[in-house]
Amino acid sequence: MKVGLLVGNFDLIHKRIRTIFIILLAIFIVFAARLIHIQGIQSAEYTLKAVNEMEKTRSIPAPRGEITDINGVAFARSVSAINIVVDQKLIQDPARVAAFAAPILGLSIEEVQASITGVRRYSMVLESAPPSVWNRLSLAIDKYNSQLSTKDYGQRIAGFFPERNYIREYPSGNLVSSLVGFVRKDGIGASGVELSMNSAITGRAGAYSYARGRGAEIPGSQSEIIPAQAGTTVRLTIDRDIQWVATKAIAEAVKSSRASGGTVIVMDPKTGAIVAHATAPTFDPNNTKKVSLDLMRNPSVQDVYEPGSTGKVMTLAAALEEGTISPETVFDVPYKIRRGGEYFKDHDPHPLQKLTTAGILAVSSNTGTIKIAETMSDETLHKYLTKFGIGEKTGVGLPGENTGKLLAVKDYSGTTAPTIAFGQGYSLNAIQATSIFATIANNGVRVSPTVIAGTSDSSGNFTPYKSAKGLQVISAATAAKMRLMMESVVSSHGTAPSASIPGYRVAGKTGTATRFDDNCGCYSGYTASFIGFAPADAPAFVINVTLQDPKAGHYGGALGGPVFKKVMTFVLQSQHIAPTGTSVQPIALNQAELAKKAREVKKAQEIKVSQASSRG
Repeated sequence: MKVGLLVGNFDLIHKRIRTIFIILLAIFIVFAARLIHIQGIQSAEYTLKAVNEMEKTRSIPAPRGEITDINGVAFARSVSAINIVVDQKLIQDPARVAAFAAPILGLSIEEVQASITGVRRYSMVLESAPPSVWNRLSLAIDKYNSQLSTKDYGQRIAGFFPERNYIREYPSGNLVSSLVGFVRKDGIGASGVELSMNSAITGRAGAYSYARGRGAEIPGSQSEIIPAQAGTTVRLTIDRDIQWVATKAIAEAVKSSRASGGTVIVMDPKTGAIVAHATAPTFDPNNTKKVSLDLMRNPSVQDVYEPGSTGKVMTLAAALEEGTISPETVFDVPYKIRRGGEYFKDHDPHPLQKLTTAGILAVSSNTGTIKIAETMSDETLHKYLTKFGIGEKTGVGLPGENTGKLLAVKDYSGTTAPTIAFGQGYSLNAIQATSIFATIANNGVRVSPTVIAGTSDSSGNFTPYKSAKGLQVISAATAAKMRLMMESVVSSHGTAPSASIPGYRVAGKTGTATRFDDNCGCYSGYTASFIGFAPADAPAFVINVTLQDPKAGHYGGALGGPVFKKVMTFVLQSQHIAPTGTSVQPIALNQAELAKKAREVKKAQEIKVSQASSRG
């Protein structure tokens, strides 16, 4: 019995020891986890708390990341600057010190005296000064003090101190300012990419500690606690050289046509990359004090307009895709046509014409386009407009984008459908308009436009931008037919022969739309545009030229065509895009040409049969 009792006591003791061991192990694990959390995860926070209890701390500003072009050329960068501050309690005779420092700082004596007079331990004298200004001031103070005798020690100048800072610099000036944007005085992005990418571009501030003597930092006591981390660098899809040519071309066109503004967008239709984004007029982001808010806008996404005849390509593409027409379908095209109690007219009077679909596009007939639209239901055309991106955001990611307006079919009046058919009655922005033509150039696949090529972190690791999957709007076959028909627009029979480029096949469409003026709630003036691509049979780039409210002429072909030619010629040469070497197979533009073509085909067949018989 005693043996059983001893065995029972031994088991009880063993269980108690095991329990105590488990409890101690759990406590050890908790302490170890807490130690890892404090030393590994929250080390900077606890270090800062400890330092704050023993010393004073100040933040170390971090530079914003750069914004560069596709080749790394900086459009925006942060450069070192100095905040010149003062401990007012160390200033003896503020009037004398102000008179000494003002000329060096480039300030008035009154401004300096106001900032150094008082009892504050910290007062800003000059914010974001170039480092050279601080160097001149400190050397002048040292020289002044070294010349004083011992008895004049009380006249020494002291109390001025430097703080690290950064200012934003835009080396290219106004070259791409509407896209890149600028930063506010507090260093936060105010517009453009500076705003849309602000959270990534903004760096993470650091901190340093220092010992104080009589209220001021003791030289040599500074110690970095948390290093500042530079912001992410954003690489744009913009090519600086192409941007320069586009900017110069649109500025000259706006001036010569006396337009209120203009844009040139150059896009790669396969990737959606925007390689040039030029606007006029524009502004210098290095000096925005006297620039109006209106000038700081980005018109390519913030301003919308009715496209006019450039919108006709969607009407024709939809009808081709639905199989209601072919490029050689013949229509009776009158000068004017009555729909919904209103008359719709072509631009110039003409007798009844028998034009093919290609001919209607070439001469940009409103009445002919209305007839093409009427081969489909209103719902069908509306569906295609939506698929092309009308009324939707482009995905370009720029701030303040205005998607424009497209009425629901249920809200149509009797004149809405015919108006929409030839590109009026709805609105879009310049990026949307460019995307429509890029879709046709890209075998019917709509790709979201982008201005971001990728980003690089503070260590230089580059992450390319990932584009969204494209949307098939029309078939590749329909897109090919559209491209072939659009070549007739730049022919001698079309509305934009000025856009043709020797040696290259070019396709496009002109637009001359009446402008809706929000101020009067009426139509006033015009929007003139030409949008095209080259080479037409293997499109490498799409270019959109748009001029708003020109006073010296208003035709899209006459005003936009030459700008397109100038910019596209440079783009093709700079990107080493050679002519395809293929020949144009023209489509008949009217019934007479169609009949002639049929006779030629018949004659060729007869000759072929005759040759075969003679050989037999």
